[in-house]
Amino acid sequence: MHGSPPRPLSLAASGPLTGTIPVPGDKSISHRSLMLSALAVGTSRVTGLLEGEDVLATAAAMRAMGATIVRGDDGVWTIDGVGVGGLLQPAGALDMGNSGTSTRLLMGLVSSHPITATFTGDASLSGRPMGRVIDPLRAMGADITASPGGRLPLMLRGIAPAVPIDYTLPVASAQVKSAILLAGLNTPGITRVVEPVPTRDHSERMLKGFGATLTVEQTPTGRVIELHGEAELRPQTITVPGDPSSAAFPVVAALLVPGSVVTVTNVGLNPTRAGLFDVLRAMGADITYANAREVGGESVADLVVRASTLTGITVDPAIAPSMIDEFPILFVAAALAKGRTVTTGLDELRVKESDRIATMAEGLRMIGARVQETEDGLIIDGTGGDPLPGGGTIAAKLDHRIAMSFVVAGLVSSAPVTIDDMAPVATSFPTFTTLLRDLGAPL
Repeated sequence: MHGSPPRPLSLAASGPLTGTIPVPGDKSISHRSLMLSALAVGTSRVTGLLEGEDVLATAAAMRAMGATIVRGDDGVWTIDGVGVGGLLQPAGALDMGNSGTSTRLLMGLVSSHPITATFTGDASLSGRPMGRVIDPLRAMGADITASPGGRLPLMLRGIAPAVPIDYTLPVASAQVKSAILLAGLNTPGITRVVEPVPTRDHSERMLKGFGATLTVEQTPTGRVIELHGEAELRPQTITVPGDPSSAAFPVVAALLVPGSVVTVTNVGLNPTRAGLFDVLRAMGADITYANAREVGGESVADLVVRASTLTGITVDPAIAPSMIDEFPILFVAAALAKGRTVTTGLDELRVKESDRIATMAEGLRMIGARVQETEDGLIIDGTGGDPLPGGGTIAAKLDHRIAMSFVVAGLVSSAPVTIDDMAPVATSFPTFTTLLRDLGAPL
């Protein structure tokens, strides 16, 4: 995606969306399956891995540090790990592209190994602050030299043995939690993280699955996670469920486009991730879970979605960590709902790939939605199901979720909506436009 020319897309309302589609593998689980497999001793196999640019950046970094990672013609990825403590000095800088997850988690991994790594990224990633990860990793002994504002490019000198820490997260962040736990794998003693607000728990589930000694306890001060260091990870066979953050886009499109009936198969419904579907149901969405099952410790189901009349609600800020990446598409749903939707407690959206509160407010206003921006959220007065006026060109700000949200908005707009650049969508959902076209969208 670096330096690739912009790929604009224009679309307007058309007929109903119908059919059955898969979505790509879960991004969070894909990143972690590559990292933990690379630290296991032996051969792991991963099916359903998300082959988007963010995850491929993680694969390239783990290869640069000694793991053997091969994709078979059958789509199964084979990873021969180096063992905890066995990461090698990379020969060059680790290019993270647009991936904040890769950057923050790999910073954790490198911190407790006696190697030095330089992290670089694209313009969007280089604008994102890393201070919240830098602080705890420095406390564990890593020497980190960042660009001004705690940003990339950044050089990290790891240390072994690192120092175990007892750290209470100042903000709800699964990436910070995961970075500390991954650093703790090669650190003697017990690394302890306290989460006042629970965040997605894929790291805890997968660390246990790979054989790490890890406990999670609910206490009056929050979730307390303890990891015993100097772990020996065992190779695993992993089936990655479909990404609920990606499923969000076809689900909302099917809810909003009149007459639509869409099934999205094999969607991961980890309770720390599936908040959007609960919020949509509270707004009146007709979403049913079919073929519910468990795959590799994760809840999975097929989502059957029928076009629905939505009603605005006040979204409880406590649910925000379980749907933090889905607020842009929720804002689109709110713009078509009856009445007012109020969201608060979304400060985290200001420091994503773009300032998602400001970018969504600006874009929605441009296509005729009634939006008030607040310090930590949006207040949206919906159309009651009528199409948005549309028109105008949306600046997606190199943000994949903004671009996809406005594609869905275009499907319910009278005049064509143009998204200035769809190229960033390849970071998380390379098949997005193809799948929407398969459902009948005029792309």
